Amino acid sequence: MRQSLRGQVDPFIVMDVMEAAARAEAAGRDIIHMEVGQPGTPAPEGARRALAGALDQPLGYTVALGLPALRQGIADLYRRWYGVDLDPARVVVTPGSSGAFILAFSALFDAGDRVAMGYPGYPSYRQILRAMSLEPVGIPTRPEDRYQPRPQDLPEGARGLILASPGNPSGTVLRLEEIRALTEAAQARGMAVISDEIYHGLTYGDRCHSALEATDEVFVINSFSKYFSMTGWRVGWMVVPESHVRTVERLAQNMFICPPHASQLAALAALDCTPEAEGNLAVYAENRRLMLEGLPKAGFDRIAPPEGAFYIYADVSHLTGDSLAFAAEILEKAGVAVTPGLDFDPERGARTLRFSYARATADIAEGLRRLTEFMAAR
Repeated sequence: MRQSLRGQVDPFIVMDVMEAAARAEAAGRDIIHMEVGQPGTPAPEGARRALAGALDQPLGYTVALGLPALRQGIADLYRRWYGVDLDPARVVVTPGSSGAFILAFSALFDAGDRVAMGYPGYPSYRQILRAMSLEPVGIPTRPEDRYQPRPQDLPEGARGLILASPGNPSGTVLRLEEIRALTEAAQARGMAVISDEIYHGLTYGDRCHSALEATDEVFVINSFSKYFSMTGWRVGWMVVPESHVRTVERLAQNMFICPPHASQLAALAALDCTPEAEGNLAVYAENRRLMLEGLPKAGFDRIAPPEGAFYIYADVSHLTGDSLAFAAEILEKAGVAVTPGLDFDPERGARTLRFSYARATADIAEGLRRLTEFMAAR
């Protein structure tokens, strides 16, 4: 059968690395996973208990925008975290943040529209846009700007701008005044703004600021995957302007019917599990400390300041011009899985690597030991 041109998206390279690591493990090797941004902890105990207690009831369709109690709970979270008084009617529960991006792009853009984002950035932005016949436009960012875009760099003619704070792969965070400057510059150019805030809650200094603290004219996307350790549950959310709620609802009804009922029940309970989530954050903070100490000793000393999330993005141009081959070499010889920068920056990513420190502290320490030995012998 024929294949569509828009379906010919690039692979998500980190998933290919995961597959290669899994093959190595199946062959009997012990692999330290620094490739994927997945917490090594399970969903909060309260979330697991809530789902177990609900398994005897019918778990069927919910309303398309999500359980009303969960939407209210998310609105309450914005009051606690940001001091934002949010109408729960503007909250849309989605099948993971990926579902939120599909809904946002569908609601805001038409085929052929150009949508801008900073490079390096989350690769699926580009690939989802391409699959929807939209054109991604990269904004090359600079280490001195913490790999975040500047207002003066926004391209003319683009219809949208995607912001990410903390960023993936950099872990860097936008200050509130930077968010204001970027959203104002985008709106002056007629660009719709989508703010990816999936790593909020995972910071190691000042708290993150939501774009909702700067403007209501923004689509804000978040998820239970990272802070609440619920990656495989596939439940996220989106906050949209009041003017777009019905459009998003109609799209959600037809594209997804509703988010998974079981995951929504678990997510509602997870909102009350902050102490457990903060305990996980303490583990990431210790892992980050080890990485900032150990990676430079191993030779990876050109890194972005990791203010949030659980990643370190390293410039390895002094070590390689082919990050894909370098990552494969590290996996083969050191038994450590890392992600080539090509996933995040198709123009300069051949000279960068991303290291994740989302797993157990003992794994991070062992991974650093292996990297140090590998680099010393290379």
